[in-house]
Amino acid sequence: MKLELIFIPSPGEGHIRPLVEVAKLLVDRDDHLSITILIIPQIHGFSSGGSDSYISSLSSLSEDRLRYHILSVADKPNSDDSKPNFLTYLDSFKPQVLATVKKIIDTAQIESKPPPRLAGFVVDMFCMAMIDVANEFGVPSYMFFTSNATFLGLQVHVQYLHDVKNYDVSDIKDSDTSELEIPTLTRPLPVKSFPSVMLSKEWLPIMFTQTRRFRETKGILVNTFAELEPQAMKFFSGGDSPLPTVYTVGPILNLKINTPTSEDDKQSEVLRWLDEQPSKSVVFLCFGSMGGFREDQARAIAIALERSGHRFVWSLRRAMPKGTMGPPGDFTNLEEILPEGFLERTAEIGKIIGWAPQSAILANPAIGGFVSHCGWNSTLESLWFGVPIATWPLYAEQQVNAFQMVEELGLAVEIRNSYRGDFMEMESELMTAEEIEKGIKCLMEEDSDVRNKVKEMSEKSHIALMDGGSSHVSLLKFIQDVTKNIP
Repeated sequence: MKLELIFIPSPGEGHIRPLVEVAKLLVDRDDHLSITILIIPQIHGFSSGGSDSYISSLSSLSEDRLRYHILSVADKPNSDDSKPNFLTYLDSFKPQVLATVKKIIDTAQIESKPPPRLAGFVVDMFCMAMIDVANEFGVPSYMFFTSNATFLGLQVHVQYLHDVKNYDVSDIKDSDTSELEIPTLTRPLPVKSFPSVMLSKEWLPIMFTQTRRFRETKGILVNTFAELEPQAMKFFSGGDSPLPTVYTVGPILNLKINTPTSEDDKQSEVLRWLDEQPSKSVVFLCFGSMGGFREDQARAIAIALERSGHRFVWSLRRAMPKGTMGPPGDFTNLEEILPEGFLERTAEIGKIIGWAPQSAILANPAIGGFVSHCGWNSTLESLWFGVPIATWPLYAEQQVNAFQMVEELGLAVEIRNSYRGDFMEMESELMTAEEIEKGIKCLMEEDSDVRNKVKEMSEKSHIALMDGGSSHVSLLKFIQDVTKNIP
């Protein structure tokens, strides 16, 4: 029996790429499965050149059993009026998704004999409103959770405390409470490591609206592997789990290393330079698609790098003005913002670029450490390539990821796990040069426990995806359950 799944990622490359890679894995694993991925365009003011080109390339990659459909951009609101209305924006695409899926079914009836059966929707963690569309077709929904199982547990637990225990975690922001027990962690999570959204009276109810709908799904795919998060998976596989089946299907990565084209001279130059450096001698600093810094922070990083004495590759981006949302830009004149003479003094030992080809850099044997914002995709990439991390979280759930990596798993060293650099913090903290220098020196130690643990976990991440590996088995179980759950 041929089956059709509809995938709906939320906008943004960090959400689209993992779901695309899951879809590829699924159609590779089962010849009876076809998938159509409906791409919601990025909200105005948030797109970047790199993500735009990636999304536009998808429509040309459609094949027989894996198709991409980019939804219309009509009536897109501006980012100025989209504050907590991001979910409203996604919700506005429901009629278009409904019409598109009807057309897919009608076309299949004509072109395929027999036509595939619509088996369900797989929706991103922010696209829970699309469950309503799946319900109109009378098919089950599944969720793809782009973060890790630990944060999934935190999100569900915080909602449980609110709805069942009448306990609002946003109240603890200014209270004496310093930490909270979480079922997916073996040790209490400090309040300073909670995501800003959970400490906000404005945003927390919006998160609850999404989280309550997790239970309406038939299963949840999580971008992790069982060996990385044993405590979380013990909780979700036990009788006390409040959720449907949790499938660990990671690490989901785009493992094709995109070597820069001839036009990307600076990136190509950096990769050639790395090829000439000694093994594990270079520290790489990169802070994700939304990670940028103001001038005084950039100067502190430069001072720390020079004092550390280590070779470096630094992806340096300019932060958006405080209180606004959007991707960072590039500094127009580095000499004006960096310490006098820095570029000349470090010309032989360091490279500064804007956007960085992160996978290609992490894969290079010269990289010995990664100063990271701890976005989950970046964390998984770093583990995959066996590169230890120094944690410098900025936004979203990154403070939780940093705590997990340093305190729970011993797979990273800390610069400052409580740092916040998101749009909700009107006054950015300043990470001092001393803190950064200390973190880099600790990160680059040659035979540290962290480095050895990362090497072991890297091997486990590869095994998880092999035949018989934990994520491979979990993905096959998902396919079996999709077939079983067809109404």
